[in-house]
Amino acid sequence: MKTIVICSGGLDSVSLAHVLAKAGDLAALVSFDYGQRHRKELDFAAEAAARLGVPHHLIDMTGIGAALTGSALTGGAEVPDGHYAEETMRITVVPNRNAIMLTVAFGLAAAQGADAVATAVHGGDHFIYPDCRPAFTESFAAMQAAALDGYADVRLLTPWVHRSKADIVTDGARAGTPFARTWSCYKGGEIHCGRCGTCVERREAFDLAGIDDPTPYADPDFWRAAVEGRHV
Repeated sequence: MKTIVICSGGLDSVSLAHVLAKAGDLAALVSFDYGQRHRKELDFAAEAAARLGVPHHLIDMTGIGAALTGSALTGGAEVPDGHYAEETMRITVVPNRNAIMLTVAFGLAAAQGADAVATAVHGGDHFIYPDCRPAFTESFAAMQAAALDGYADVRLLTPWVHRSKADIVTDGARAGTPFARTWSCYKGGEIHCGRCGTCVERREAFDLAGIDDPTPYADPDFWRAAVEGRHV
């Protein structure tokens, strides 16, 4: 199945690209510059495409992103420390981000004759991000079927929407994902901060999967206290 993966350059989407490449289904990666705090993740996405030998489409959404104000991910506020299960993490929501990206990706897939668009949303995203939940992905797939009716038949693949990030680490390891060549940290420093929600979740996922985490963190031990619900 000729599949385009929405790839941020993070652990989840790069793992998905490797899983589909191993299955012989990967056609291309598509990434989005929406004016996020840093571009490091986009560099890792481009690197993944080159490594896997597929095209990398980089879509400029900076004009749209500039209008989606208020999120810590677009510089509207400071990135909080802690676990995703905390209310403070709601400041990292970019309104309708996945819906916008998926819409563009489906248009790209239809134009290029791809069979599917794949996204690495997972069960751990559901608390914070409404456009990562099964109700959204199922509704979006139905909407796109109507939008492309008679023109193209493009499926939405969400293999981890009911699974955990630890499952992603396990599947990614089986597919040979070079985890050290992925970027998750929202703060965009020299190395992963170890304190923001995505760093905490990343570190926890490796621990739960029982797989060594090759990622250097500025604060490698903060995640334990964050997972236990303590504020450090």
